[in-house]
Amino acid sequence: MHTMSDRRQLLRTAACGFGSLALAGLCHEEAVAEAGRSPSLDRPLDEQRPMLAARAKRIIFIFMQGGPSQVDTFDYKPALIQHDGDELEFRDARVLANTGTVKKHRLMRPLWKFQQHGECGQWVSELFPHIAAHVDDLCFVHSLHTNGVAHGPATLFLHTGAVNLIRPSVGAWITYGLGTENQNLPGFITIGPSAANGGPRNYANAFLPAHYQGTPIGRAEQPMAEARIAHIRNAHMSMSEQQRQFELLQGLNQAQLADGAGHAHRAVLSSFELAWRMQMHAPGLMDLSGESAATQAMYGIGETETDDFGRQCLLARRMAERGVRFIQISYADNGSNPRWDQHSKMEKHAVHAKATDKPVAGLLADLKSRGLLEDTLVWWGGEFGRNPFAQNADGRDHNPKGFTHFLAGGGVKQAFAYGQTDEFGHEAVVNKVHMHDLHATLLHLLGLDHERLTYRHAGRDFRLTDVEGRVVHELFA
Repeated sequence: MHTMSDRRQLLRTAACGFGSLALAGLCHEEAVAEAGRSPSLDRPLDEQRPMLAARAKRIIFIFMQGGPSQVDTFDYKPALIQHDGDELEFRDARVLANTGTVKKHRLMRPLWKFQQHGECGQWVSELFPHIAAHVDDLCFVHSLHTNGVAHGPATLFLHTGAVNLIRPSVGAWITYGLGTENQNLPGFITIGPSAANGGPRNYANAFLPAHYQGTPIGRAEQPMAEARIAHIRNAHMSMSEQQRQFELLQGLNQAQLADGAGHAHRAVLSSFELAWRMQMHAPGLMDLSGESAATQAMYGIGETETDDFGRQCLLARRMAERGVRFIQISYADNGSNPRWDQHSKMEKHAVHAKATDKPVAGLLADLKSRGLLEDTLVWWGGEFGRNPFAQNADGRDHNPKGFTHFLAGGGVKQAFAYGQTDEFGHEAVVNKVHMHDLHATLLHLLGLDHERLTYRHAGRDFRLTDVEGRVVHELFA
């Protein structure tokens, strides 16, 4: 007859064999000390108390991969129209990086007409008629500038605040700081991420524990109607068999914890538990069939140009209302020439605007009608902007020196525009906002102090904003 003690010893012995081998491949054995935040080691994704008074509970980041042209979309420059074709000297970031020289470039007017919209009179080009209808809900930042003139470095900087080393992504930092509102779903989900220009590093946890990494749904260029969370269903085992397997595995893990296993084993344990709960809840999250025909039409689902991105945006709303902390949707591909990257044939911007305008406007309208926009911060933008002068006769090159993002909801001002670029829209000159500043501001809106949200790794305290960043309080309602 086997006693309880015998069975416990068996678990411990087994755990030292195949159980520990499995764990060794899933977690780092180094001890990492946390600073600033102290989530429970047993329940690391539990909702955490904000450091500051929070204006928002969650973020939906709408990533426009490739760099939309600010002077063709939201940054109206009459002087650019007036001086179309003139050759002037510009400190072009790409030329300076390659040759260190200043040269003349031919100004190129926007290809689309601008018009004022809403009570605030915000200028928007005819590329975005649907978003233009929501300008009184939006907060434009026209004076962004960033690090990196190529897509890879600039995209990494947008997502991680760094172009060197391996740093945690924005979503990972936020989930580490605040946990998740829903213990049955990940705190950080990325929809349709690209494998290019940083790839998984753009939603990775880096040196933060594994449970703070983003969970990808689908991939860039995969039809969203076919996108799924990987391995969410087991086609080879019944649910009862899976439950017995899960209980055995967790028994092995618990035995190792009883023998003094470190925090890394606890991270794996919590990840297994979340994965088990997700099997019950995530498939329903992905099912859009219960959404009304009117709602789906509002997002452009069913229309050739907008169906794919409309599905991403509707999924984002469903995740927001279920308490996912950081949701990223990406208008992206996996190639070397990202979506908005028109070095020639700027008219292709119209294709990308057509694909995204109605879905984004639908998301804004849907969030607002459900009361979700009050505590959900929507963030739209690319890794940089584009130059006001021509490249290859009819295109525009990268411009990290001055570009536009917009925010909505979550405690920011409505019908508001902050900062300015110069008369041609090339360089931020008034109320400049660096990407570190934007990151600090986003964290502050969520109730996180960017200087106190730190994690000790390799002998130093790291943070999203490194040793820089200021909170742009002028954006707050």
